[in-house]
Amino acid sequence: MTPGSNIPLSAARVTVDVAAPVRLDVSGLLLTGDGKVRSDDDFIFYNQPSGPGVTYRSGGGAAPDAITVDTAAVPPGIEKIVVTASPDAEGQTFQGIEPTATIRDAEGGAVLATFTPPRLGAETALVVVEIYRRGGQWKARAVGQGYANGLAGIATDFGVTVEEPSPAPAAPAQPVAPPQPVAPPQPLAPPQPVAPPMPAAPPAPGTGKINLDKGRVSLRKNQTVSLVKGGRPLLSQVRMGLGWEPAFRGADIDLDASVIAYGPQRDHVDSCYFGKLTILKGAVKHSGDNLTGEGAGDDEVIVVDLGRVPQEVTGLVFTVNSFSGQKFTDVAKAYCRLVDAATEEELVRFDLTQAEPLTGVLMAKLVRQYSGEWEMTALGDFVKARTVRNMVEPGAEAL
Repeated sequence: MTPGSNIPLSAARVTVDVAAPVRLDVSGLLLTGDGKVRSDDDFIFYNQPSGPGVTYRSGGGAAPDAITVDTAAVPPGIEKIVVTASPDAEGQTFQGIEPTATIRDAEGGAVLATFTPPRLGAETALVVVEIYRRGGQWKARAVGQGYANGLAGIATDFGVTVEEPSPAPAAPAQPVAPPQPVAPPQPLAPPQPVAPPMPAAPPAPGTGKINLDKGRVSLRKNQTVSLVKGGRPLLSQVRMGLGWEPAFRGADIDLDASVIAYGPQRDHVDSCYFGKLTILKGAVKHSGDNLTGEGAGDDEVIVVDLGRVPQEVTGLVFTVNSFSGQKFTDVAKAYCRLVDAATEEELVRFDLTQAEPLTGVLMAKLVRQYSGEWEMTALGDFVKARTVRNMVEPGAEAL
């Protein structure tokens, strides 16, 4: 998702988990039509983990914290639930550690959408996404609105009472109480908890995600699979095969497959394509150019050694573009598939079922999670681009 975009929710219960390279405090606020809470009871966080239709779950440091919304149980007067996040470390900003929110079906764990706010700076707290009611239907919107004054800024903005700390009981009585500090205000949910985390055991890695345990996964647009099998991240060599066929009368069609590597701030690191067959010290290799699209099987193959991808690379976007200017409406059966290079087992497949009269398409992305595992998301987004250089900016926006 991109800032401001929205999707209809296909599940009545959804979970929003928010992950970053550092530990975050995640919370949810139930808001009425005027954008305010009804009372402080509508602020859901680790010290107040449940409210009407909304619950908080701690990841215990081993997994992201999450907010679950049961839309059927949300009171009629509540129009939206905003999900917020702030770094656990006091005063830390989001610059360089932009979080990723994953919206899932709370029952089966299927990923409905992901969102990473772009290019953050001095923000110390963030409204990441909102779950809202519109015309009788529940939707999710990507927000990414930041606050430089931490969780207190969010709390006061939405009507939560921010109380100053009361004097210690042992303090001697004074005729005039000492002045209370004015800034910064003390949030209802302090950034550093003084109580132990919730007693609920943290979920095992991969829990609640589609993974590879049940064999090959067929993805639809915007779906995500965690490259975890048997509880262990897949860090071996994989092949991304991309294929296509001409749509009309068997005419040759010359498409070019590429992979673009990005750093943690969506900065372009390098591109692997027919003109540069090896990047990242051999961790990513290209099979070479196919000029016609003829023949069965993959037309072009990109091999990725996941365990050897440098730590400064956190995202890989796989693209296909038409240097000759042919549009994707001239292409049939375009697909990408991830294959275990050691066993030849097909792990994930994404078939591009719809085409647009444009010259480039973002097929899929691999994103390294803060836990070390990789996730693959099917994209299928068409762009106006004839070369890999023109794909760099759209690829960054897709991360």
